[in-house]
Amino acid sequence: MRAVKAAGGTDRPNAVHPTPTCQRMIDASLALLAALAVGLIIGLERGWRGRELAAGGRVAGLRTFALVGLLGGVLGALVGPAGAWPLAAGVLALAALNVAAYRESVRASGSLSATTAVAQMLTLALGALATLGQPVAAVACAVVAAALLDLRSTLHRWLRQIEQRELNAALQMLVLSLVVLPLLPDRSFGPIEGLNPYRLWWAVVLVAGLSLCGHVAMRATGAQHGLLWTGLLGGLASSTAATLALARRQRADPALREAASAGALCACAVMFVRVALLLLSVAPALAAQLIGPLLAAAALLLVAGLRRWRRRGDAPEDHGSDLPPFELGTALGFGAYLALVTVLVALARDHLGSAGLVGSALVAGLADVDAITISLARLQAAGGTPASTALLAIGAALLSNLVAKAAMARAAGGPAFGRAIAAGYAGAGAAAAGIALLAWR
Repeated sequence: MRAVKAAGGTDRPNAVHPTPTCQRMIDASLALLAALAVGLIIGLERGWRGRELAAGGRVAGLRTFALVGLLGGVLGALVGPAGAWPLAAGVLALAALNVAAYRESVRASGSLSATTAVAQMLTLALGALATLGQPVAAVACAVVAAALLDLRSTLHRWLRQIEQRELNAALQMLVLSLVVLPLLPDRSFGPIEGLNPYRLWWAVVLVAGLSLCGHVAMRATGAQHGLLWTGLLGGLASSTAATLALARRQRADPALREAASAGALCACAVMFVRVALLLLSVAPALAAQLIGPLLAAAALLLVAGLRRWRRRGDAPEDHGSDLPPFELGTALGFGAYLALVTVLVALARDHLGSAGLVGSALVAGLADVDAITISLARLQAAGGTPASTALLAIGAALLSNLVAKAAMARAAGGPAFGRAIAAGYAGAGAAAAGIALLAWR
């Protein structure tokens, strides 16, 4: 046997390296094995679901799906030498077979489910994909398909629990994030070059997503978890809305005052965490300087809320949340408000300096903290204002927001509820003052 001298001085036989023809055979065999695996994965779920039926009593089981996957792999391998005609013919033949089997299944059992027929067509397509150069993607899709088929009962139960307003909110969220956002230009417009449509809309999507996640979490926990969960999870959506809902509820039933005040304080604690997350996503360098004070304020409010929760006594806990999922009008309103705040902040920076930024933050924080926080964070990240000024302005916005919510809690929930909220906010106000002190230093 002839040998060749390797680079390191070792003789290695030529047979160590497969020839191109042998390598092609190995690749083709692995691709066909991936196609077979596709059929086995999906067929395992279909066969298990119909395991109680007698042999021949089900349309397709483990063996049938394995054969369909392998057939798709063979037809995909023939695309190169024979073109797409064999694959097209196989798809049409399987479709015709499924139509006939579906008709007989409906006649025999009365079931209108076409899941197995669709699964067979998908198995054939994924088997072809495996031999057309994407074996990993084909097997991954098969795993996802099998998981979806197995989750039938869970998915149907979720569908029965979804309300019309929640479906509308989810579809609107998809439109905002997957349709509108990619179409917007990522550059600044306007006389002061302060409006970036893509970044403004991204903020809308971010806050709307937090709102929807908060609502879904509240629905998942169930009403029996009471007012504390309403506050904790409602703070993801809007701490102001959560505080208002809890204030109105305890005013209708004063026995719920301690539980409602606990929920409102925890909602504000979550608000501080939410602001920290927004800063981390927009301006990580600024967030590094604010994360300590923000988490300290959140901790103080959380401790105050839990102390109120322990004193709730025998008040009933089975109370759900009246907070709705986000609405398109609300999301668009936030976008318009953010654009207005962005322009005002830029004008204040150009004409009034640091004092103008702090003043605009105080006014903006009365209604919402997220918009002014995002505007200031982006302005500082772009080098438009010093970090100390941004710190002071964000602290002012947080402080004014606490004052506004405390006044709203007193007006909507009564003097006793207002005093409880104001006492809890005192710790968070001290943390906000600490932020301002750090900025001045």
